[in-house]
Amino acid sequence: MADILFKSESYKIIGACFEVHKALGHGFKEVVYKDALEVEFSRIGIPFQREKSYDIYYKEQKLKHCFVADFVVFDSIVLEIKAADYIGEPYLKQTLNYLKASGLRLGIVINFGAPSVEYQRVII
Repeated sequence: MADILFKSESYKIIGACFEVHKALGHGFKEVVYKDALEVEFSRIGIPFQREKSYDIYYKEQKLKHCFVADFVVFDSIVLEIKAADYIGEPYLKQTLNYLKASGLRLGIVINFGAPSVEYQRVII
């Protein structure tokens, strides 16, 4: 059986997300969960960058617009925060594109919009 990519780090991130959801529940806008996660990551010592931007290139030409990841955690995981009814395919495709642009291999989509936290890993 193959090893899980960034298993320990993923476990810590998802645990922090469950802690935030336990305290806030569902129903807030994404930005509230991002603010709370920033506090929780700092509290438990998880290294992160919030709203990290990445340039996009087309045929070696830098484009005018960039993409902004909600979080980059442990310098290796793109974390996308959602507050929706469910994790839909557009969110997974968005995260896949973020991974391509960033050169990172693992993305996690976290959904705080459901009664229980939902998450899905995206790997390239």
